[in-house]
Amino acid sequence: MGRFRFRMQNILGIKEKIEEQEKQAFAMAASKLAEEEELLEECKRKKEELEDEARELRRTKIDVLKLKESEAGLKYQDEVIKAQLVKVRAAQKNLETQRIKMQKAVQERKTYDILRDKAFEEFMKEENAAEAKEIDQLTSYTYGKKTKDN
Repeated sequence: MGRFRFRMQNILGIKEKIEEQEKQAFAMAASKLAEEEELLEECKRKKEELEDEARELRRTKIDVLKLKESEAGLKYQDEVIKAQLVKVRAAQKNLETQRIKMQKAVQERKTYDILRDKAFEEFMKEENAAEAKEIDQLTSYTYGKKTKDN
């Protein structure tokens, strides 16, 4: 039996490497999104702490300076949250872009896998046909030899 060689094996290898790179890029984008979302949650927790502190200041003896500082801190934290929301949205968009690239790479690799499978099937058909032809020749030779001997 002959040895199977896929003519486009080098292309398939490249497609597999590209697929792995895209998977890694997708994983990095997902990690970045998780990191940005965690920072957003941290900012929201800090804002809640500042709001609690502001409520406590209003309940106790009123200190105008501390109230102004508290209000300024809350406004600043709102700005930080808005900026972090922008980063989260950018990370989500990047994740979606990477997901699309990864899907395309997987699809291209699967296309070449299918081509390789079809080429292997064709190779097996040819090998089976050659084997059947060889068996027929041996059978004919054996039958012919028996007829000649008789």
